[in-house]
Formats: sequence, C-alpha cells, structure tokens
Amino acid sequence: MKLLPVDEARARMLAEVAALGVETVPLRQAVGRVLAEDVTAVRDQPPFDASAMDGWALRSADAPAALRIVGESAAGHGYEGEVDAGQAVRIFTGAALPKGADTIVIQENAQREGDLVAVPAAAPGHNVRPAGGDFKAGQALLSAGTRIDPWRLSLAASAGRGEVKVHARPRVALISTGEEIVEPPAAPGPYQIYDSGAPALAAMVAAWGGLASKLKPVRDDLDAVIEALRGADAELIVTVGGASVGDHDLVRAAAQALGLSLKVASVSVRPGKPTFFGVLADGRKLLGLPGNPASAFVCAELFLRPIVSKLQGSAGNLPIIHAKTALPMAANGPREHWMRAKLTFADGAIIAEPYRDQDSSLVSVFAAADALLRRPADAPALEAGGLVEVLPLPRG
Repeated sequence: MKLLPVDEARARMLAEVAALGVETVPLRQAVGRVLAEDVTAVRDQPPFDASAMDGWALRSADAPAALRIVGESAAGHGYEGEVDAGQAVRIFTGAALPKGADTIVIQENAQREGDLVAVPAAAPGHNVRPAGGDFKAGQALLSAGTRIDPWRLSLAASAGRGEVKVHARPRVALISTGEEIVEPPAAPGPYQIYDSGAPALAAMVAAWGGLASKLKPVRDDLDAVIEALRGADAELIVTVGGASVGDHDLVRAAAQALGLSLKVASVSVRPGKPTFFGVLADGRKLLGLPGNPASAFVCAELFLRPIVSKLQGSAGNLPIIHAKTALPMAANGPREHWMRAKLTFADGAIIAEPYRDQDSSLVSVFAAADALLRRPADAPALEAGGLVEVLPLPRG
C-alpha cells in the first residue's frame, strides 16, 4: 500500500472530479453558490457625479460668497436646472450633482439665511463622487469560479444583476460504519459511542455549498455496507470509519464489489493515514475517511472541502497562510502532520499555538481550535517564532 503525500493525494482526487451542471438562480438565493459565468457591469457606478455629503452644490469659482438658493437635489430625484453664477443647490448624500456645479460644501461649513447661503472657499471636485468611480459599464466585477458571499452579492446587485448562473450543488451522502456507533439521543450500549463525525461532516458540506444527506449508520457487515453504498443517491459518497485494513474495516471490500477503481489507497498524513479515494463503476466518487473524529475532520479539510469546491467549479485550493509558531517544535517524522492550533495576533504577526495533546480521538480539542498547523514530512526542529503554514478554520 503506497502512502501518497498530501498534495499528490489531493491532486489525484481532484483529477477525477469535474464541475457539475449550470443553473440560473435569483440573486437572493446565490449566497454560498459558485458562479458559472463572469459578472460584468451594465452601467457605471455611480451612474452620475454624486454628492458624498449633505450640503450645498455650487461652482467653486463663486466661493467664498453668499449664494442664492435655487433648488434641491436629493437621492432619487435631482435638480433639473443648471447652476449659474452666484447660485447654490441644496444637496444630500447620494444625490446627483447638478449641471454647472463642480463642488460640494458640507452643511456644517455653510450658513443659511433665508434664500441665501454663505459658503467658504471650495476646491473643484470636493466631496464629489465621480461617475464610474466604483466601476464602469462593461467592467468585469466577478469571475466564474467565485463563491458568492453577501458582499459579492451586493456587488452583483449594484451591477444590475437580478439573477446569476451558478454550478449545481453537489449531493454528498455521509455513511458512518461500525457496531460501536449510535446516533444521539439514543441510549448507547456499554461499548458504544455517539456518532459525532457524520453530523459535523454534514454541517461542513452544507457550509461549503453542498447538499449533505446523513444516512443511517451501518453495522460491520459486508452485505449491509454494500447495500448502503449502492443506495446512496449522490455524486460523492463519504464514509466515516471502516477505512483501514482491520477485520472489521469493510468499506473498501464493499466498494470493490461495486467496481471501485482505487485512485488513492492511503495518505502519508497524521492524523488520517487510512484515508482513501476512488470511483465506483457507475461514476460516483467515494472518499473513505477514518472513524476517529479528529482524523476525519482533518482529512475533510484537506480533501473533502477541495472536492466539494471543485464539483461547484472552484479550483479546490486550500487557503493556506503563514504564521509564527508560539512554541518550539520537535523534528517531524516521515508523515506530514496537521496539528490543531489556536491563532492569536501580536506585534502585527499571526501566532499559531498548537495544542499539546493531538490525539485523534479528541473532539474537544478540535472544537477549540481555529486552525490546522502544517508540519511537513521530515521537517527539522523549529524554534518558537519560526514560520509555519496554517490552514484557518472558519469559526463564528
């Protein structure tokens, strides 16, 4: 059984994955979806020279002076006339700059007396947002492969889009295996544990834009596992547990009965060595994760997240950043180690502090962590303050 480096294992997995079909959705339903088209602006934003402040629109050449008030320009309706010499128009934030005016004096710096307003000297363009200052008609604003979040949704809306083309959401079936697994809140037997892996993985998949279905846990019986795999209606099946080579690890054998073409047999990673990936005879993809929750979660971040992303048209890259380690670190062994860690900020730097206990069964440590710290295979010892790669984990 060849142990593949993490990057090579992920590349082999992604090579078997293609983006799903395209559908058009209303913009309000697009958050979390991945664009299947570029979004371009249909007009300039703002579409006219606009006021950045409440105040007075005037000709800079006329100031300082007491100017005659001739009208008002507010957001949604402007002043239809033209500002001539000696005139001023009351204007509000976001309103169109009237013809003839070239500057805005804020209301705090002006003094109104009846039909006149006294203004100080003002430079041309002061407090004016120029037409097209944000973006111009025809400008590409969002590219295909971009995941829509609330801020990007706002940009698409300001570009005049009411709907967008996005990739379909991948269906991901999650199957826990093992006699020891029981679903909460059922009472566990004396040798059973609650299924904490599949529910969390389902939430991860949903957060990454997929449609997760958590199937009923399967006992350690080859026929039962085969039937569970056969009945999983999804583009991607993710099994939790049964991925190793012990007497009770039956997932690979069950998958082979369904024509598994194994692409990754195991990964040189800690935790998560038994992780495997392949393609069933009918084209469905199968990712086998270890049963220990921390192992499953680490490998979900390293492999499942990129697969779900690529199914939606993204590249599937990991958002790796660099940080300084808070603790000295011993030399690493032959397997790449992804350590649960806590991120802080000090003196303008990101500090990553790995938890001392990295046992793969500790769900509490994963719940406290907000990053995974990467130690390459055979990495030498590292002093505190040394640079390390970290994968941030989203936390509310």
